[in-house]
Amino acid sequence: MTKQTHSFQAEVAQLLHLVTHSLYSNPEIFVRELVSNASDAADKLRFEGLNNAALYEDNPNLEVRIAFDKDARTLSITDTGIGLTEQEAIDNLGTIAKSGTKDFMGELSGDQKADAQLIGQFGVGFYSGFIVADKITVESRRAGVPADQGVRWVSGGTGDFEVETIHRPERGTTITLHLRDDAEEYLNAWKLKSLINKYSDHISLPILMEKEEWKDGENDQPGSMVKTGEWETVNQANALWTRPKKDISQEQYTEFYKAISHDHEAPLTWSHNRVEGNTEYTQLLYIPGKAPFDLWNRDKKAGIKLYVKRVFIMDDAEALMPTYLRFVKGVIDSADLPLNVSRELLQESRDVRAIRDGSTKRVLSMLEDLAKQEDKTQYNQFYAEFGAVLKEGLGEDFGNQDRLAKLLRYASTQSDTPSVSLADYKARMKEGQDAIYYITADTLAAAKNSPQLEVFKKKGIEVLLMSDRVDEWSLNYLQAFDGTPLQSVAKGAVDLGKLQDETEKKAAEEAAEAFKPLLAKLKEALKEKAEDVRVTTRLVDSPACLVVQDDGMSTQLARLLKQAGQQAPESKPVLEINAEHALVKKLDGSVHFHDLAHILFDQALLAEGGLPEDPAAYVRRVNALLV
Repeated sequence: MTKQTHSFQAEVAQLLHLVTHSLYSNPEIFVRELVSNASDAADKLRFEGLNNAALYEDNPNLEVRIAFDKDARTLSITDTGIGLTEQEAIDNLGTIAKSGTKDFMGELSGDQKADAQLIGQFGVGFYSGFIVADKITVESRRAGVPADQGVRWVSGGTGDFEVETIHRPERGTTITLHLRDDAEEYLNAWKLKSLINKYSDHISLPILMEKEEWKDGENDQPGSMVKTGEWETVNQANALWTRPKKDISQEQYTEFYKAISHDHEAPLTWSHNRVEGNTEYTQLLYIPGKAPFDLWNRDKKAGIKLYVKRVFIMDDAEALMPTYLRFVKGVIDSADLPLNVSRELLQESRDVRAIRDGSTKRVLSMLEDLAKQEDKTQYNQFYAEFGAVLKEGLGEDFGNQDRLAKLLRYASTQSDTPSVSLADYKARMKEGQDAIYYITADTLAAAKNSPQLEVFKKKGIEVLLMSDRVDEWSLNYLQAFDGTPLQSVAKGAVDLGKLQDETEKKAAEEAAEAFKPLLAKLKEALKEKAEDVRVTTRLVDSPACLVVQDDGMSTQLARLLKQAGQQAPESKPVLEINAEHALVKKLDGSVHFHDLAHILFDQALLAEGGLPEDPAAYVRRVNALLV
């Protein structure tokens, strides 16, 4: 067939320009990416071969061969994996799914070395070859397809690529890089072997290179290394997680993490265990140091790779880890699951539930170990990145709720940083205090300066400050900690119990009695806005605040639901007034009573981060009084 020329998808052209002009400070990552792709191709053949052994044709061996030609300045990586059809070559090498380039560009930091490490994270690892090559040739044939239906794909990394049909007897793919003048170092066996050992030693299929031996020069010519025609395995060629822990270095664990996560930073911690019993499996689980760009996408695929008896099954086995631990990366290799296990079977399998429970407990144990360290740096780093996601577990994992509650950290009126545990708070509770007090708000500043905290600050009672969007939802599922109830200071009438002396209680009762006529007038004026109006003791400096009934939905949660486009139940807040405040005292008998009442309500709403229902009317009322 004649050659066909195709244009790259616009995003690919943009990416190629970036790769060839910017990401040159760490070019060696192309070896990691292309070997990783070759390994993936072998994994796909293993998986499809479970139901169709004929795909192996006459070659049962799965391997990667790396060769170079100094005279031609080429480096080739050949695998015996699943291969590509012509259409797959056009689709997979000419386009990027799901706007990968857009996400990639958005993540760039300006640190070229770090940016280069990102390239595999967005499914664009193949294009890293253009960092060192000015032309790439791909020859491939898909397993099970006739030999005369092979494909050759060629591009110089500019605006287009050529595709033609070729005769290729062997299945799999050969990627040939035509190296730039400044990439000579990759035409060196020692250099390539060191990169394979650094980035790809964990690959479970053999990576082969042709042996070299020294040959003395003749007639005063210098000696040189020459190829012998024999091929040798240059990696360990067995899965890292199957090796004894004592034989694996910290660097190998770290590089394996980087390979499976496409993260350029080292993980915070990891756990490698073989679990035996009714269900046997090996787990190698990592806690990352940084949150991925799509952490808040709850539909994001999990970071757990599932193997069965060392055969790769799937890349995103979400059934093996709960959603609130979606940041965990790693590998689970089961000895009990069937090789043809499907996603549907994973959801129903008793063995999978046992693996999920065991892996969840292992991750929580890792976090508990971090939290117990005398130096809190690592746990603080973890919590800053993933603490808000961990809180989702309160409503998702009731079996581990107590363990999760101990791992949570919050800011408080005694600490601006989220470093206060519920246990720390309880240990500092005042004598006679019978609840753990907290407040939720849109921001830490709004929580810290809320009028509802005034009496607590006056009496030196610590209040937890919660500003994560998930806090309000998650605390619906945590009613108490270690036998002590959690109490929102924005719900119900404030009751400090034994912390409030009899004199204060009596003064509050007298004020409520004396203000009955005024309260009745306020209720009438604000009947469209407030469910009730009452005198409170919680305010010291502010004239009013808004609260909801004990069993009501907070105004903050109602706002969050509306912002998310969800229906929030209609409910009115309670307006609480400070009988000692000068503004409140001026209300009775004022000719501006109606305007003042509405200003009082709207100011209370503003103080807690809300907006008046009619901002223009609020401004008119304030301006009228100022004039």
